[in-house]
Amino acid sequence: MSKHIGFLGDTEVRGKEEEKEKEEEEEESGRILSDAGRRGAACRPVALQPPPQLRLDPIVEITCPETPSAKQPLRTNRNDNMLIGLVRDSVLQCFCHSCKAPLGVVAGQRRNNAPFKKPSGKGKPRTKQPKKVKFITTEIRCQEKSKGGLCYEVILAEPTVPKRAPSPPQPSPTQQTAIEDKLKAAEERRLSIEAHKLATLAAKLSKIEEASRKKDELSAAFIAATRESLDAKMNNTEEKREAHIAELKNKLKDHLESVEKTRLSLEQQTEEVRCAVEEKLKTAAAQRDENIKRMLDRLKEHEEQVARVRQGMSERVQQLESQIQGKLEQARERRETIEREQKEKLRNHERRAEIVRQNKKERQDNLTDVANPILPVENETASSG
Repeated sequence: MSKHIGFLGDTEVRGKEEEKEKEEEEEESGRILSDAGRRGAACRPVALQPPPQLRLDPIVEITCPETPSAKQPLRTNRNDNMLIGLVRDSVLQCFCHSCKAPLGVVAGQRRNNAPFKKPSGKGKPRTKQPKKVKFITTEIRCQEKSKGGLCYEVILAEPTVPKRAPSPPQPSPTQQTAIEDKLKAAEERRLSIEAHKLATLAAKLSKIEEASRKKDELSAAFIAATRESLDAKMNNTEEKREAHIAELKNKLKDHLESVEKTRLSLEQQTEEVRCAVEEKLKTAAAQRDENIKRMLDRLKEHEEQVARVRQGMSERVQQLESQIQGKLEQARERRETIEREQKEKLRNHERRAEIVRQNKKERQDNLTDVANPILPVENETASSG
């Protein structure tokens, strides 16, 4: 069964792959034809090979470019034969009249440009049978739509009608009788199987009833034995409980006597501790008074020391203020002397700059005085001449 299912899965996968390849080839052929019809004589060479199961009827319109000789209507047999030959060559080679590329070269280019697909499956490449190529009969129709141009319709093939599925064969009378015999045998087998099932079910029900009866007997015996053992355990537990209660009463009496003795001893100890604490409190109060007096004396001494230190600090602050004031006076005097020196230097610099400017001006005046006397002489010579 698994082998049969695997075989069906492989056939389905292969059928899907073949359908996908057919669709891609149909799209590619339609795209090539539409590109050729749009580009006309300027299209690049493309190998035209129809797919094996092409049911479309593509019509390619080829419009010749307007030339000086095409302005006259082409009605002679010679021109028609020439156009038919051109269209035939373009269909076999390419849709343009300028190139004559062979089909093998263009197909090789298309094959090289196609993307590489990895082999599917467990790494084993699948080999495919070569596809059969159908030779399509072509029909050319020429029509002059506008002045100076021609329109051609190339019909590659007639539309193909899908074949009808064959009807199933009618059963013969012998087959009908064989089928009825088989149905009767199947009915008998079904009845025998049902009777066998009922017999097995009755046997199982009898076994279940016997098992339930035995279970009831065992449960009744178990309940009686359990009741007897529980009664014996209850009597034994009652005796043990009374003995345990009597023992607890004796222990509690002994414990109360020991607790009374402990209470009396604790009262005596607490009285002794109270007397000792009172004595300690009295001595602690006396020591506290003495400590307070001692601390007050220390605080007074500390305040006196603080007053002395504050006075010394104030004197020190006054001395520092006087020193700072003297330093500020010295700095001010030093700054004034520096400012005076800077002003004096600035005056000297300005004086020198003024002297330099005056000298420069005098030098320029001298140069102009030397150049000016030459001009009147030239004027005189010019006027005298």
